[in-house]
Amino acid sequence: MSSLLWFRRDLRLRDNPALAAAADFACNGPVAGLFVIDPALEAASGPVRLEWLRRSLAELNNQLGGRLIIRRGSPSEVVPNTARELGINQVFASRDFGNYGHQRDLAVAGKLEQNGVGFTQAGSPYAVDPGIVTKDDGTRYLVYTPFYKAWLAHGYPAPADIDPADLSWIDPHADSSLRSEVAKELKQLTSTVVEVDLPAIGEQAALDRWAWFRDGPLAEYGDDRNRPDLDATSNLSVYLRWGQIHPRTLLADLTEHLESATTKGPETFRKEIAWREFYADVLAANPSSIRKSLDRRYDTSLQINWGPTAETQFTAWCEGRTGYPFVDAGMRQLRATGWMHNRVRMVTASFFVKGLHLPWQRGAAEFMYWLRDGDSASNQHGWQWVAGCGTDAAPFYRIFNPVLQGLKFDPDGDYVRRWIPELASLPGASVHEPWKVAETLAGQAIADYPSPIIDHLAERGEALARFAALPKTDKQDKKGARSKK
Repeated sequence: MSSLLWFRRDLRLRDNPALAAAADFACNGPVAGLFVIDPALEAASGPVRLEWLRRSLAELNNQLGGRLIIRRGSPSEVVPNTARELGINQVFASRDFGNYGHQRDLAVAGKLEQNGVGFTQAGSPYAVDPGIVTKDDGTRYLVYTPFYKAWLAHGYPAPADIDPADLSWIDPHADSSLRSEVAKELKQLTSTVVEVDLPAIGEQAALDRWAWFRDGPLAEYGDDRNRPDLDATSNLSVYLRWGQIHPRTLLADLTEHLESATTKGPETFRKEIAWREFYADVLAANPSSIRKSLDRRYDTSLQINWGPTAETQFTAWCEGRTGYPFVDAGMRQLRATGWMHNRVRMVTASFFVKGLHLPWQRGAAEFMYWLRDGDSASNQHGWQWVAGCGTDAAPFYRIFNPVLQGLKFDPDGDYVRRWIPELASLPGASVHEPWKVAETLAGQAIADYPSPIIDHLAERGEALARFAALPKTDKQDKKGARSKK
């Protein structure tokens, strides 16, 4: 019996349930490893994600001793054709809970069944699959804290027991029909998509980064995670997005740190893992929320800026030229590295929707285009949380002040100076308010940096007024009625 592992968002060999199942089915015989470059997903990906994928596939191919099969086309055609050419009896893959992925897998399973080939899904990108953690009445959670408590109570499985050294792989180069096609795709892996500053890529790089973080910054993560001027976060989001490390691996390693913790760092980090699982669950239960607000009033009744300044302000935000250094540093970091610190993501998003009054969907799309860790569930619902139309318990009134946020979380201004060279000559925290610094002190450098494109306090008041004008929900009406009695 022969099996094929269809790699998707699980570009690793350790802790891979689908691979373990494929090896068991093959009775420890050779397994075929396949990655399909899907034109539909390729067209929707920005250059940084494509560059990460290119390098990831090259690394995975090295792990497989050059035996990774890479083919381009619709998975509903490529997977069945590859299985037929290699005489495969069973195809294995991890579960995909995305809208597109679910429909794609149904189509592939149907084609395989017509050819007498089975399709088995094992594992997923999550410690606990979406839909498993529910309320007592079977409905899904829309608030994080009760979800987290239920998620903890449910528990999560240990990592899949699999030793890469015990695996053997089918060599695609032995099959003449595959040889030229695979060689063509492998050649593409040596062609850079975009010049961008990326960290080491691949499964071992993910494990190394985790070991460094676990044995170092994790202890103080509860406080330092908000400091973009420090290398104090795990930076594992991109490896989790591509499945080069699994959350089960992180959670298993966290156990002893949680038990012996003298700081809140380990528990705070576990909560961040749960946030990722919560957003995946919310999206799976509400597929339309990838483009529409969970609170539909936001899409139908909130006044959005479509005026003549909208495009100019949108471009200034994208290019990091809003005149607010903390915001601009984040947007420049995004384009240079395909990543942005999470605290800065919240501030830049708040500036976009509550300062510029632009639709969150447009900001989310800009993030997804550039982010190397672009994950639809986390990105879209993170934006909705900030915009006030998602799962935030205090949705409208949290408006981040970009100056105060910079002063608090980049107290010496190092983060801003790193990404905005025009302000490099400004000392300390003064970099967050360049308009207050005398021109003689900054010289020409400050003249090259734009003045603020909005008055934050004025636009904060405008945002609150727009939110106050939204139609009341039934819950708010009932609460108001009770308060009048």
